[in-house]
Amino acid sequence: MNVPESPESDSPASTPSSLPTASDTSSIRPERDREFEEEHDNFEMNVEFASRVLKLPPYLFGKINEIKYRKRRAGIDVLDLGMGNPTDPPAQTIIDKLCEAARDARNHRYSVATGIYNLRREVAIRYRNRHGVELDPESEVVATIGSKEGFSHMCLGLLGPGDTALVPAPSFPIHVHAVALASANVIALDVRRPEAFLENVVRVCESLTPRPKALILNFPHNPTGVVVESDFFREVVALARRFGFVVIHDFAYGDVGFDGYEPPSFLATPGAKEVGCELITMSKGYNMAGWRVGFAVGNSRMLQALKAIKGYYDYGLFQAVQIAAIVALRHGEPARQAQVLEYQARRDALVDSLNRQGWNITPPKAGMFIWAPIPEPWRSRMNSVEFAMKLLEEAEVAVSPGSGFGELGEGYLRLALIENVQRLRQAARQIGRCLRSEGGIHTH
Repeated sequence: MNVPESPESDSPASTPSSLPTASDTSSIRPERDREFEEEHDNFEMNVEFASRVLKLPPYLFGKINEIKYRKRRAGIDVLDLGMGNPTDPPAQTIIDKLCEAARDARNHRYSVATGIYNLRREVAIRYRNRHGVELDPESEVVATIGSKEGFSHMCLGLLGPGDTALVPAPSFPIHVHAVALASANVIALDVRRPEAFLENVVRVCESLTPRPKALILNFPHNPTGVVVESDFFREVVALARRFGFVVIHDFAYGDVGFDGYEPPSFLATPGAKEVGCELITMSKGYNMAGWRVGFAVGNSRMLQALKAIKGYYDYGLFQAVQIAAIVALRHGEPARQAQVLEYQARRDALVDSLNRQGWNITPPKAGMFIWAPIPEPWRSRMNSVEFAMKLLEEAEVAVSPGSGFGELGEGYLRLALIENVQRLRQAARQIGRCLRSEGGIHTH
């Protein structure tokens, strides 16, 4: 509808000639844009974290990592014994298979959350051959994106508000925080003497109402290196039946035993599959840490809970990685055994070298860490974070402070056997020079 011209009208809206032209609005828009930009620049969204995140402690190793990276940027060679991150590559046959599988277009589609059948079957064969355990690949094996993911989602599937899990202490952080993220309660029990640990399990189960729902185990233990024999697991199965809790055994270091010691599988215990499951990884023995290949095996009902969670959270591992993992399990045993001997040589080199520097340390029977008490006189005047910072600043050696593994870790350091023998001996020499400069220890 056309608006008639009306010279008598004083309404600008009714007069086409009075509407703003492009030249008129050019001075208005920048002003409005400036107002919007000023308002936008001053705006800050109030993002509130969920309570489960707020309960997590601050990252203890942040300051240590900051100093480590600063030194490296300055060209300083920092010997990093902090994280258990293997530096050796997998066997070449495994890498070759990954490359071959990655060239197959079919392997770039989504996989399945539980892992392809042939991989799960290979895990079942491994358990039969190494531990004498029969597993059904369909219902008793799940491939996970590393054992850490499997453990975390297992806790999420089994635990909730009002539930309690018993956890060994000192504690690998995820063993505590996966339980907490599932909104369950944690009771930490000293694991340094395994028999006393079981006595405390009984004491808590008899006194707590409702009783604990889960017992978390981790042998060989990270960080302390504590190991157990099959008799220990037989007692665990008996207690699980008596008190009605499930058992989750993190067997991450089951591939790495020294001096003829073979870490026992929990599932090799009669009745274990009826009460629990076990998590394993290809990170340590096969040097596939960055590939993120792990497995949860055992009680089919517990694995159903894990499958339910994984079905919503992920589509499983990249299929080419799964195919390469089959080759590793099928043909990688000689390389695994050679890697164990390499870790043993590193253990011997580091322990012997530190002992020569006057820092007396007991060699572990398994795992890839040295759990070392802070030597005197520093033990009585420094906590583990301060001593770790001292070694980093003055010796250029990075280690993990024991307090990062809970209160019972205070007074200790964890040193990872990830460097080669020569660099581990170099680390010991640098530590020795640092400590002797204050007259605290004497070379043997």
